[in-house]
Order: sequence, then C-alpha cells, then structure tokens
Amino acid sequence: MRNLSIHAILISIVLATQTVLAIDYPYPTAEPQKTGWPLNDAERAYVLRPEHDRRPGREANKHLPAMWPVVPSAGNWGGTSWLDTHAKLVEHVKVNAGACDALLVGDSITIQWGESWNRHFPDLKAINIGIGGDKTQNVLWRLDHGGVDGLQPKLILLMIGNNNMFFTPETGIAAAAEGIEMCVKNLRDKFPDSKIVVTKILPAHAPGNRFYEDIKKTNDAIDALQLGAIPNVQILDMTSDFTTSDGALKKELFTPDNIHLSPAGYAVYAERLKPMLGKQP
Repeated sequence: MRNLSIHAILISIVLATQTVLAIDYPYPTAEPQKTGWPLNDAERAYVLRPEHDRRPGREANKHLPAMWPVVPSAGNWGGTSWLDTHAKLVEHVKVNAGACDALLVGDSITIQWGESWNRHFPDLKAINIGIGGDKTQNVLWRLDHGGVDGLQPKLILLMIGNNNMFFTPETGIAAAAEGIEMCVKNLRDKFPDSKIVVTKILPAHAPGNRFYEDIKKTNDAIDALQLGAIPNVQILDMTSDFTTSDGALKKELFTPDNIHLSPAGYAVYAERLKPMLGKQP
C-alpha cells in the first residue's frame, strides 16, 4: 500500500511538471526537453548549439529543409543572448499573468511597436513577445517553452514569416506558409477562446527583388491554406496599404532598410487594427 502511494505521488509530480503537446509536429527531433520552462541542463546545452546544427534531420545527416519552418527550434544569436532575451520575456509574462487585451507575437516588426502602440492604444493592456530575427520555428519553440504561460489574451496579433524569406530558396514557399499555419494552430490550441489576427507578411524591398516576390508567393500560399476558416481567426492583408499602385513600397511608411516600419507605418497598421480591437478607426 505504501509503495502504491509513493508511485501515485511520483506520477502526480511528473504530470505537474510536464506539458503535453496537443500539436503534432511533422518531425520528431532529438531535442531533450520539448516543452516547459525552466530548461533542464540537457535542453539548455542543446539549444545553445548553433541553430543550423539542430535543424530537423541534422541528427541523422538528412537534409530536410521543408521541415525547418514547421518544427520548433530555439533561435541563436551566438552565445546565450537569444535565450537570455526569451528568458526575460518569460519573466515579463509571469509578472503580467492573467487577462490582457492583446498578445503581440512575432519578430522585430512586432517588438518595435514600442511607443507607437502606447500612442494608438493607450488604454489597452498589451503583452509584446516579439524577438528580432525570429522565424516561425523560433516562435513555435517559445510558445512551447514558457513564452505565453499563464496569459489570458482577448486578442492575439501574429505577424511572422519575414525572416523565413531568407531561407525560401531551400525550404520552398509552401513550407514557409505552413510554418505560419503551425503558429496559428499552436496559439489556437493554447488559447481556444481568444481571437487571433494573422497579419500577412508585409512587403519589403522592391518588385522584382527575390525577397519581395517570395513574400507575395507566401501570402498567396497563406490564402490557399484558408486559415480564416479556423474558428475565431481573421486574416489581415495590408499589402495595398503599404504599396503604391505599381507595387512599390510607400517609402514614408518604412525605415531606410525597406523592411521595418516608420512611426507613420505603425500608424497605418494601428488604423487597420482598431476595428478588430473594438476601437473606432
């Protein structure tokens, strides 16, 4: 009887300290701790390896680029800096656990909302977990490793995929779009009652540029996936807001790198978001 009691206690401990994935990723990696925070020693050592050394298939000397955008992978800027940034965001989320008006998920375009968000939505509580340079696979990893634990957002704003364009010559367009789809599914699983707004990848550079053209193709592939058919998911396409009639960027809405947004660009973004956030445009 005593042994049975100890066994039950051990099972309870295991269940309390593990997160069960409801998302079926298409490739099982060799990652030692696939969910949860804080990281154990084995997981920390694993994610501090260069990202290219942890890609799906790498452990078996297979080249599987179509799996890269759809399978979770921690980012890496060299050393511990990316992981330290994620850890700070996890602490920020813990401090702000509970209800919030908006959860902002994405890369540098998301994190750079900054004061523009406060200017346009001063009365809304927003939790911003953008990390510069992130791809869909990095967002998936963060969502599964404490990145949103304890939050109860009314609306989730997801903009991701720009940095996946650096790799589309290898991964292909379909995989990049499917990475965005996987992020939506992950968020829908974690927050079944939250509204999710998926902002299509904003145009960058100029027509004819490979990056620009791959963004267009990826956005078309997002349409084909019919993400808007997922309950309480809405697609926001702002391509026409940020380009002229001939497809060129509206320069005043971008910074000189022709990727990131100027304050005027965030003002346009905010106007499109206001109806979704229950605000007058």
